[in-house]
Amino acid sequence: MQNHKRFSWTVLAWLIVVALFMAACQPSAEPTPTAAAPEEAPTEAPAKAEEAPTATPAPEQPTPTPEEAAPMEERTGAWVDRVVFTTQQEANAAVAQLQAGDIDIYGAPAVNDPEIFPKVRDDENLTYFQSFGSYNELTFNPAEFTDGRLNPFSNAKIREAMNWLVDRTYIAQEIYGGLAKPKFLPITSAFPDYARYVDKVREIEAKYAYNPDKAKEVIAAEMEAMGAELVDGKWTVDGEPVTLTFLIRVEDRRRMIGDYVANQLEDMGFTVDRQYKTSSEASALWIRTDPAEGQWHLYTGGWITTAISRDQGGNFSFFYTERGIPVPLWQAYNPDPEFDEVSLKLENNDFTSLEERGELFRRAMELAPQNAFRVWLVDTVGFTPATANLQVAYDLAGGVAGSSLWPYTIRFTDQDGGTVRWAQQQVLVEPWNPIAGTNWIYDTDVQRATAEFGTNSDPYTGLALPNRIERAEVVAQTGTPMGKTLDWVSLDFQDEIVVPDDAWVDWDAKEQRFITAAEKYTETVTAKTKVTVYYPEDLYDTVKWHDGSPFSAADVVMAMIMTFDRGKEESPIYDEAYAPSLDSFLSHFKGVRIVSTDPLVIETYDDTFSLDAENSVTTWWPYYDQGQASWHALVPGILAEENQELAFSSDKADALEVEWMSYVAGPSLEVLQKYLDQAAADNVIPYANTLGEYVSADEAAARYQNLANFVEKWGHFWVGTGPFILESVSPVEGSVTIVRNPDYPDPATKWAGFGEPKIAEAEVDGPGQVVAGQETVFDVFVTFQGEPYPADEISAVKYLVFDATGSLVDSGDAELVADGEYTVTLSGDVTGQMEAGAAKIEVAVSPLPVSIPTFGDLEFVVVAP
Repeated sequence: MQNHKRFSWTVLAWLIVVALFMAACQPSAEPTPTAAAPEEAPTEAPAKAEEAPTATPAPEQPTPTPEEAAPMEERTGAWVDRVVFTTQQEANAAVAQLQAGDIDIYGAPAVNDPEIFPKVRDDENLTYFQSFGSYNELTFNPAEFTDGRLNPFSNAKIREAMNWLVDRTYIAQEIYGGLAKPKFLPITSAFPDYARYVDKVREIEAKYAYNPDKAKEVIAAEMEAMGAELVDGKWTVDGEPVTLTFLIRVEDRRRMIGDYVANQLEDMGFTVDRQYKTSSEASALWIRTDPAEGQWHLYTGGWITTAISRDQGGNFSFFYTERGIPVPLWQAYNPDPEFDEVSLKLENNDFTSLEERGELFRRAMELAPQNAFRVWLVDTVGFTPATANLQVAYDLAGGVAGSSLWPYTIRFTDQDGGTVRWAQQQVLVEPWNPIAGTNWIYDTDVQRATAEFGTNSDPYTGLALPNRIERAEVVAQTGTPMGKTLDWVSLDFQDEIVVPDDAWVDWDAKEQRFITAAEKYTETVTAKTKVTVYYPEDLYDTVKWHDGSPFSAADVVMAMIMTFDRGKEESPIYDEAYAPSLDSFLSHFKGVRIVSTDPLVIETYDDTFSLDAENSVTTWWPYYDQGQASWHALVPGILAEENQELAFSSDKADALEVEWMSYVAGPSLEVLQKYLDQAAADNVIPYANTLGEYVSADEAAARYQNLANFVEKWGHFWVGTGPFILESVSPVEGSVTIVRNPDYPDPATKWAGFGEPKIAEAEVDGPGQVVAGQETVFDVFVTFQGEPYPADEISAVKYLVFDATGSLVDSGDAELVADGEYTVTLSGDVTGQMEAGAAKIEVAVSPLPVSIPTFGDLEFVVVAP
């Protein structure tokens, strides 16, 4: 949680290396658009009670009211009393506000403007927090237009050719001033998979290096094949120019990127309609409209991975298949069958060894640029500026805004309590609802403060840490490539994991009940993993929803039901855009069983897994794709969608021509209020055939009354259990205010233990000239703040050697000499096969305390003997 007044020299060295040859980036851990970047949402499954629980009546609870700051030594939940979010689109203006004392932090997204950084670095009254999880790309509309207009980007070869048309080094160095690095793939260069497969990454980078002549050749051949004609240097069809509608974001460096790419396209013969738009203006087109309508052709996309992802295999599926997001654009994706199959296997971790995973991953990296629904441009290094007296735990991927820990740790070092004034580029970009609402970072950073997860992500390693759960047991099939690091989870292996007959394995949407393994299968079913989560015994006594209702097992069962119901055609709230996600889930999910309701113990059986046992844990905590919700707060939304007056997803809202549901503002509130009144009058227990076993009539009545009181007091339906309560929403003014939840049970000190991330620095030393055919030794020095990096805190130091042609001639693991010191020995056989001329050795260091690899390199000359 340390303030960083200096910009790590590691980062600067990292960027210099990048300028020469690095690439790649990722979505949350889920991606979230930086003006929108989807956050990666955990996949969760259904559950069943071993024996029917007894539902106890819940007394009516008062709606909590913010209180004055409690003494720090006994304070629970948040350190501060209130956070006020306001809109400031210009980072330069925000820094001026920080210097004037008008705001305390400029939170989302992280700034990557090289002209602004020195102002923050050199001001003793300011500080900053650095992050590595943001990246930019070009998003293409791949649809064939219904009006018959030619869409060049419906052609996969033209999309692929865009890789050769853009000079990523120019973007990184000239547009971002070195605060970025070239990116060719949907994996993040600062995350483990990049270092793990760096040999293949370098091959892809070389194949798709800037080559406008090749781009022009491919584009010309494909345009002619599609019936276009080049007339006076301009592509035409039936005498009319082929005009590309280019959505260019204006809030950041993407405006410059857009102009650069537009110029390149014009050089290829296209006519470009440059439409400069803010995030909300652009999303109305690229996210909301049917791609086949042809209202746009390409967009300057920006994403942020809000937590370090230790496994980015799912990115291929997320960014290139309909399983990514339930919006019209993603539903238009039609990757080639092999890429789709490989992506699904990586998404579900459908492999039996790391070697098999490597084969799948390398093949996916080859196929991604060929399908090219987007062309990756740069990974950026960002910084979040703040006043020097502000302290907060930030994530090395998502910065402050992307961290799940910022609500618990943000505080002033020189006062108790207080109000944090948080400015960001936008607020309230799209409608908030927990099922399928906004996924923009400008919205989700606020939402996370009002909610909580079963586990939180370690901001430096990406490993899950227990939050609401107490512990977990993971059993994996013998041979599964999985390990563990932390003590809160156990890991065991067994030859066969049998799914119990009474486990819930599917959902009958017509009868509104779970289907057991005994009902669905005629023979024994096995799984690759069994995960058992244990919640604390006092869960129902200590955790309350913001409307005062005690948390219950019914909230968890509702999350299980909603995992299935919206993807079933028999459901009154069936959403065809969600169906691919459910199909993907069912391809690996094997069953779930509620072993006990008090204390709550849940078993999950699955064929998918993480490489880390900690990240393989499924908690079933009711945090949906886009927010947390209680079962009773979902009922008004469910009834509104059943009656086709509102819809949870933008895709279904467009199909029904109704409002995209908002739980916090706009005309949705009146509709939700109507159905809350109806639910209360009828004392509705949703999915009564199942949820009725967990909710009594008295509890339902009490919950609806609590929600009604909450809505009357706060004016919205956004109810979580997190350390802050949503106090006010002002769409016109562009502001949101959250206040400390006085009933939050955990001490404020719970997450106060994060110091400076231990990012390594790497230096390669050796001869400047190597004689071909002679053995040569290079030294590698790995340090942190000038001191040797302990060898037991390094998982790997890998090296790559390239000759004068750019070909990879050797790779392997460096040999440990002592803490912080390694050697690489190139045999005479290796140097003997190297072409004479300029060569290079590169090292990739993977530390254990942080999941950010460090790179270093050295150029040398190979001469003939």
